[in-house]
Amino acid sequence: MAYWLVKSEPDEWSWTQQKKEGRKGSEWTGVRNFQARGNMRKMQRGDLAFFYHTGDEKAVIGIVKVVKEAHPDSTDPSGEWDCVDVAAVADLPRPVALSEIKAKLKDMALARNPRLSVQPVTEAEWRKVCTMGGLAKPPAA
Repeated sequence: MAYWLVKSEPDEWSWTQQKKEGRKGSEWTGVRNFQARGNMRKMQRGDLAFFYHTGDEKAVIGIVKVVKEAHPDSTDPSGEWDCVDVAAVADLPRPVALSEIKAKLKDMALARNPRLSVQPVTEAEWRKVCTMGGLAKPPAA
């Protein structure tokens, strides 16, 4: 199993909307960056990802699970772009701000490249961010 981080502008797709999709989840659409697309193509069913709100919030606020591996993005008429389907797993009891991540996890992809919309997370980073967010026992696939 691998760990990831997926980013969304709350005005476009919020954590609240993601949770409303339930266990079936929803497509993670709209990614138009080659590196992010490559990361999505590596995602496997059961992988876990942090759900990160961009914009003013800039914080990890929840955890999702990949429920369907990469497939054509239904919002892309060209057929060039892919998406995965994700379902909400857990809220973080306390959001973890980008500033905290930059201070404590300087080598994390989010600290080095905060603009990349889909990025890998190491197991150690996963545990640390979960702890920072108030999860005593991080969810497992």
